[in-house]
Amino acid sequence: MPDDPGPSDHPASAAELAAADSLISAWAAEELATNPVMKAVDRAEPGEAPRWYIRVAGEEKDTFTIWLTLRQRTLHYETYVMPAPEENHGAFYEHLMRRNIKLTGAAFAIGLEDAVFLHGAIPVRTVDDTALDHILGLIYATVEQCFRPALRIGFASRFK
Repeated sequence: MPDDPGPSDHPASAAELAAADSLISAWAAEELATNPVMKAVDRAEPGEAPRWYIRVAGEEKDTFTIWLTLRQRTLHYETYVMPAPEENHGAFYEHLMRRNIKLTGAAFAIGLEDAVFLHGAIPVRTVDDTALDHILGLIYATVEQCFRPALRIGFASRFK
């Protein structure tokens, strides 16, 4: 007899997706009003997948946008970290891969035009304020810790 699939193995119901959508919107509005790191929150156009664009003010990286996308099974999150390196490619990617080992809930990845992204996902059924706080904190802290060192490796001649 096959194992019973876990809750994330099935698509969320329309009601679960609507509840997650409302929860994310309410959380984002509250954070925008109370969290000085958050500078703006926008939504995707009606008819597109539910998506939030959260503009964040950093210190090492002045600003960046976290994209939250609600899918049938997961809430996917990602941010653009930086373009592909101009030099020291091996050392640059080694640096990020070594950082990946210490991350839980997100990973560095190569995206369009070989740009570096940080991304992750959680099951829709686990979305709550605590999970959203964790996602925001995880992405913020990781970008702040990794941005300048990666920049100095992949764009070293610009710092001379």
